[in-house]
Amino acid sequence: EVEDAQKLRNTVIDCFEKASLPSVSDEERKRILHFVVVGGGPVGVEFAAELHDIVAQDIAKLYPSVNNLAKITLVEAGDHILNMYDKRITQFAKQKFQRDGIDLKTGSMVTKVSEKDVSTKDRVTGNSSTIPYGLVVWSTGIAPRPVVLDFMKQIGQGSRRVLATDEWLRVEGCDSVYALGDCATINQRKVMEDISAIFSQAKTDGNYLNKQEFKKVIGDITERYPQVELYLKKSKVKNMVALLDKYQGEIDIEKFKEALSQVDSQMKNLPATAQVAAQQGEYLAKCFNRMEKCEKYPEGPRRFRTGGQHRFHPFRYKHFGQFAPLGGEQTAAQLPGDWVSIGHSTQWLWYSVYASKLVSWRTRMLVVSDWFRRFVFGRDTSRI
Repeated sequence: EVEDAQKLRNTVIDCFEKASLPSVSDEERKRILHFVVVGGGPVGVEFAAELHDIVAQDIAKLYPSVNNLAKITLVEAGDHILNMYDKRITQFAKQKFQRDGIDLKTGSMVTKVSEKDVSTKDRVTGNSSTIPYGLVVWSTGIAPRPVVLDFMKQIGQGSRRVLATDEWLRVEGCDSVYALGDCATINQRKVMEDISAIFSQAKTDGNYLNKQEFKKVIGDITERYPQVELYLKKSKVKNMVALLDKYQGEIDIEKFKEALSQVDSQMKNLPATAQVAAQQGEYLAKCFNRMEKCEKYPEGPRRFRTGGQHRFHPFRYKHFGQFAPLGGEQTAAQLPGDWVSIGHSTQWLWYSVYASKLVSWRTRMLVVSDWFRRFVFGRDTSRI
């Protein structure tokens, strides 16, 4: 939150202030000016890059006697930073950090964080080591806020890490409570849990299902269970009917189960990003505004277990790409269609997208003017 950002900024300045005191030993100065970032995902990489820029370009000018002692270390348990990005971006980020003097420790798991050092263990060799620090930033994931934790305990979800919702973003067990963003995850229903109900709804009579009957429910199946479409793409199957092509004539329930048995292997959780939360917010706003109309005229897929239709179409996330600011006015972008862009021009694209997502023209002007002042006068290093 904003308070955390202010605390980080003040702590960085405090570290330089303490290191500049004449009574501090050289060894202690090195510890105080050692900044450790745990987590090599987008947040950790962006913070390490921004921290390097503000230290090298702004703060170091105010503390010339100790600026050469400042060091930044990024600790990542995996083999690479930015694992979820294209390999080209991962390699570029690694090379840029090496040029900037940011120390990358990949394959290192943090086992303990004490008041003055971080204990790590090499994932391959098993060797343990300690890293002294003046500031450590943890960016390996998120935890629910106390109010969410209390609510989870009240509804019997206390053993979970985040709230569980259905595909309509309703909290499980609470039909009138909705959750979106980082505090919740969609508990996507498995096809195999409803396979008997799907078969019963699809067949007209008897104990067998033909392809014509199956075609009538394909639209409802693909909308209700998004993992079906993902499975078809991965398996390079033309459509759902093609899954049944190997069976001749009419199909019984056992053959139907066999055809769809591997579909649920493609179930994935959505990332805890602002892009997901923003789309969920827009989706819920549209649902709430049309609640009364959809009560009378449901527009969602059919209910395979109970019959009828769902009020709304389930939430579907559409990925528009992702950015990774790498400092030095350079950014990496990975957009749909395997399009990758890296460098200074991508930074301007990131500025444009960031400004367009702000809520008002007033906010846009304030942010853009702040960027302009930073270009001309540098960053403000005063305490807040």
